[in-house]
Amino acid sequence: MRFDRSITVQAPAERVWEVFSDVAKWPEWTPTVDAVERLDEGRIHIGARTRVRQPKLPVAIWEVTELVEGEYFEWVSRAPGIKTTGGHRVVTTPEGTVATATIIQEGPLGWLFGKLYAGLTKRYIALETESLKKVSEQA
Repeated sequence: MRFDRSITVQAPAERVWEVFSDVAKWPEWTPTVDAVERLDEGRIHIGARTRVRQPKLPVAIWEVTELVEGEYFEWVSRAPGIKTTGGHRVVTTPEGTVATATIIQEGPLGWLFGKLYAGLTKRYIALETESLKKVSEQA
């Protein structure tokens, strides 16, 4: 099951990327994340691991599997029967910077988890992108 949400931000792509990719600070600007614990140091990089606590969801450890600095990062969380992939993309357009959040749930139980949590997932990625827009435009 796949969920996507894009929003146009009136801020430079560098600013949007700075906010989006600094996962340790997510609890400061989005109400969908209660706590973040980086399990390594420095900026995100391939292999970076982060423990994320979100309301109404199990605690998850996310590992960065793809990274194009300034443009895109993807991370994966695994639980028995479920692989969840989160994508975070920033693209410059004539209308502004488009930020896209994606959640993909796969595996034998991925479809069930995706279906059970579809409403929550849609609300969370909408709130996350709206919060990203707000904080990025403030700077």
